[in-house]
Amino acid sequence: MHEQDVAGTHPRAGRREWIGLAVLALPALLVALDIGVLFLALPHLSADLRATGAEQLWIMDSYGFLLAGFLITMGSLGDRVGRRRLLLIGAAAFGAASVLAAYASSPQMLIVARGMLGIAGATLGPSTLALISNMFADARQRGLAFSVWAACQFGGGALGPVIGGVMLNHFWWGSAFLLGVPVMVLLLVVGPVLLPEYRVPGAGRIDLFSVALSLLAVLPVVYGIKELAAGDNSSPAPAIVAIVAGVIMGALFVLRQRRLEHPLVDLRLFVKTSFRVMLTAMALGSGALAGISLLTSQYVQSVVGLSPAEAGLWQAPTGVGIAAGVLLAPKLVTVVRPTTAIVFGLSLSAVGMLLLTQLGSSGGLVFVVVCVALVAFGIGPMFALGTGLVVSSAPPERAGSAASLSETSNVLGSTLGLAILGTVGTAIYRNQLVDSAPAGVPAAVVGAARETMGGVAAAVGQLPAGPASELFATARESFTSGLNVVAAVGAVVIIGVAFAVRVALRQKAAQAEEVTADAG
Repeated sequence: MHEQDVAGTHPRAGRREWIGLAVLALPALLVALDIGVLFLALPHLSADLRATGAEQLWIMDSYGFLLAGFLITMGSLGDRVGRRRLLLIGAAAFGAASVLAAYASSPQMLIVARGMLGIAGATLGPSTLALISNMFADARQRGLAFSVWAACQFGGGALGPVIGGVMLNHFWWGSAFLLGVPVMVLLLVVGPVLLPEYRVPGAGRIDLFSVALSLLAVLPVVYGIKELAAGDNSSPAPAIVAIVAGVIMGALFVLRQRRLEHPLVDLRLFVKTSFRVMLTAMALGSGALAGISLLTSQYVQSVVGLSPAEAGLWQAPTGVGIAAGVLLAPKLVTVVRPTTAIVFGLSLSAVGMLLLTQLGSSGGLVFVVVCVALVAFGIGPMFALGTGLVVSSAPPERAGSAASLSETSNVLGSTLGLAILGTVGTAIYRNQLVDSAPAGVPAAVVGAARETMGGVAAAVGQLPAGPASELFATARESFTSGLNVVAAVGAVVIIGVAFAVRVALRQKAAQAEEVTADAG
């Protein structure tokens, strides 16, 4: 294995490093998988635990919120205590929290367990990315390594419903969470042998006040946006107050980082326009993909009527699509510019989103599967090349900070996508269902069906065959309308991201050519 303190030389990685990459890919896959695996399990665990609509959202969101909130802290902590050490500590905690989630006996217990999984998961992403930057000094090999990692990170979320469906077909809903246990045990066994240790010399002690400020900046903003999107409160004032408070805490966090000799986040990384734009682009892209994946997962199960196993298998092309898009990215940049590869891919994603706006409530299974696979494939190059650009832009001693920011943008984007786009789709479903409910159906039955699409079957069981069929058809139409609107919003977001990336990366390329010309 080559030395970790790279000083001017760029040795090529050997077999040990590539095997180590396979080990690092496991936690990256699992962290993403734990978001997607819940899509199909949610209706089953909600019925078993008698979770309300609000509790269902918190079961979904608590993992991503705390994962996003602690990523910045964990990236900096790994630089100080050792990236491998933190990775192994997080792996042990993730395995323990997975068992707690699998055997949760109440919605509150599952929400807490999911939160613990989020905190433990926050140790994994930055550590794996930073270790990859240490292990692969050669630029070409590092680019391929980042693509493999990104294929696991982003493909895991898409494959979650597939694996969740298979598990639900044979076991109870808690089995989906136990997937993490053997993976983390394997990491704990082989990690100390295959992975190098790296810590930043003289990094200083971690600033606990900065940790508190980072949490107080991220969590209230996420909570406030989620509550505004849900629209359940009579007054939006508490949510607005939370967002304003989070923004103020964020400003204080930035001011403090500027004064510290060893900051939690190195703000010098944000000097580069391409760095800032790619972080924002990956957040928005992650949000659009997560939101549309959530609604299409529910569509194939609740509207089309597939079993969990069937629904999961039909969504396999989504995982294949994003993995193909990510892994093809290093090949694409050998024949076209990175900007061209990213923008072309995003254009394909936008086409897929626009096609989903035409989805109907019957006969749309193959159509929806192809469209979502196209969205995933097109967004893959941005994830692969964007992750490499963000992490590689930092020197080795700041790789942990850059990796944590890259992970934060992706996870926060996915979490907000689930919260905002999911609740937008739900709001449209609820309003249209109430407005279009068949005459003669009792208000109590309509209210039960309005709570979630998964609750319609139980609600129509109280009705005669005719009205039950009409209410179920109305529910399918209402849910599909919500999906159509979310797809339209996603298309607008993706088109905006493509334009911003094109402008930013072309400016960077032009500046690089000017520097080369001046040097010549």
